[in-house]
Amino acid sequence: MKKIYLFAAAGLMMLSSCEMDINENPNYPSSSDITPALQFPAVVNAVAATTGDQMFNYAGFFVQYWDQMPEANQYNDLAELNIDETKDIINRSYRTLYAGALQDIKDIQSKTTNTADLFACQVMRTQTFQILVDNTDKTPYTEALMASENSTPNYDDGKTVYEGVLAELDAAQAALQGSDVMTMTDPMLGKDINQWIGYANALRLRMYLRLIDGGSSEYQSKVQSLVAANKFFTGDVAWDVYQDIEGQYNPWYASVFSLANNHCAGYALVEYYKAMEDPRLGYAYNKRSADNTYVGQLPGSKQEPNVYADASSRKNSAVSAINYGVTHDMPVYLFTQSELQFLIAEVELRFNKNAAAAKAAYEAGVKADFASRGVSGADAFLKGNASFDNAANQLELIYLQKWAALFLKDHMEAWSEVRRTDVPKLSSMTAAQVAANPASYTPGQLIAPGRNYFGNGNIAMSMPYSSDSRKYNVNTPAARAITDKVFWDVK
Repeated sequence: MKKIYLFAAAGLMMLSSCEMDINENPNYPSSSDITPALQFPAVVNAVAATTGDQMFNYAGFFVQYWDQMPEANQYNDLAELNIDETKDIINRSYRTLYAGALQDIKDIQSKTTNTADLFACQVMRTQTFQILVDNTDKTPYTEALMASENSTPNYDDGKTVYEGVLAELDAAQAALQGSDVMTMTDPMLGKDINQWIGYANALRLRMYLRLIDGGSSEYQSKVQSLVAANKFFTGDVAWDVYQDIEGQYNPWYASVFSLANNHCAGYALVEYYKAMEDPRLGYAYNKRSADNTYVGQLPGSKQEPNVYADASSRKNSAVSAINYGVTHDMPVYLFTQSELQFLIAEVELRFNKNAAAAKAAYEAGVKADFASRGVSGADAFLKGNASFDNAANQLELIYLQKWAALFLKDHMEAWSEVRRTDVPKLSSMTAAQVAANPASYTPGQLIAPGRNYFGNGNIAMSMPYSSDSRKYNVNTPAARAITDKVFWDVK
C-alpha cells in the first residue's frame, strides 16, 4: 500500500504538546524542534521532487523521449533548445537541492552521532551533488552551505566535487558501527542498512564510470572490484509515496496534468521501439487517433515548415500522445535495478572481457524493466531483436536498451548516460531529411532539433547556471551554453 507522509503536519503534532515561547511562531517550528526522524524524509523528497519533476521534464526532451504537441506551446523552448540563464529553468531545482536537501542533511549531521543515520544522509548528499555536477559541471561545494559565514561561495569544478563526495561516502561507510541502526523515518529502504550500502555501491559504480570516461583511468579497478563483490541493492531505489488523487500525484504529472496534451511521443524512441518490435511501445505511448498507429514527432520541429509542410495547421491527432495514465502515481526512481544491471553488463564487457557475465547482466536489466512496468514478453524479446548473442555491437546494445528502459523512470540519468556513452548517437541526417526520407534513418539514433536555438547539429550537453545564483552570488562563473560539456563528457 502506498503511504502518504504528511511530514510537516506530523512535526506540528509532535510539537503541539510542547511548551512554546510566545515570541515564536507556532506554525514555523525552529530547527531544534525538528528531529532527524522528521527531516530525513524531507531530504529524499527534495531530491525526488527535483529529479522527478523539472529535470524529468527537460531531460525527457533532451533524450527525445517526447516532444511538444503540435497544438500546444508550453515547452517549445525545451524542444528547440532555446535555453539560457534568462529562462530560469534550473532555478527551482537549484534552490530545492541546496536550501532543501543539502541544508537538511547538514542540519541532521549536527543533531546526531548515529553512524547509520549519518551514512544514509551521506548517500543522499553524494547523489545530490552528482546530480548538480551532471547538470552544470561546476557547482558550489567546498564553500557551500556556510550561510552568513560565506553567502557567495566559489564554484568547484565537477571532478573535485565528484571525488570529494565519494571520499565523504567512503569515510561515512568506514565509520559505520554495527550496533547502530537507523532511527530516521525511511519510507524508501525501510531502514535496511544493507540496502543503503548497496545503494551507495551503485552510486559509486555510476560515478566511477563517468570518472573513467572523463579521463581518470585509475577508477577502472574500482568498478571491477565493485562488480566482483556484487553488494548492491535489490529491487529499485524508488520514492513510492504517490497516489492517483489530485494533490497526491507524482510530481511531474502534478505539474502537467492541468496542461494535458503538451507532450507527444518522440520520434527517436518510437522508431527504436518499433524497429525492435518492443512490447513496451504500448506501455509508453498511445496510438495516434488519425490511423491507430504509433507516430513520433521529430524533435523541435512542430513549428518548422521545412520539416512539416503543414506546421502552421498541424493537429495533435498527427502524433502519438504520452500514456499519461501510467504516470499519475508512478514512483520517482533514484536508481532502478535495470540501470544497475546495465552498468554491471558494461563493466563485464568493457573491462572484464567476460561476454557471458555481460549477457547475464544485460538480460537481467531488460527483464527488470519489463517486470517493473508489468509488460510481458521479455524472454521472447531477448531471443529476437534484442538478442545479445546476435548483436553486431554488444556494448552499443547495452547502452541502447538502457536508454529504452529509463523512459518514464529516470530521465536525468538517461540524459547523463546518453552524453557519457554517445549512444544513441546523433544521426547525420537533419530532421528535414528524416521527414523527407524516413527509410534512410537508422532507428536508435538521436536527431538534432529541426528548429535549434544553438544552430544545426547541436543537442543539449549541460544546463546553464541558475539565474538566482547569478543574481545573488558574485562568484558564479561566466555564463555557460547548453552546448558546453560537463567534465566527464570528453568524447
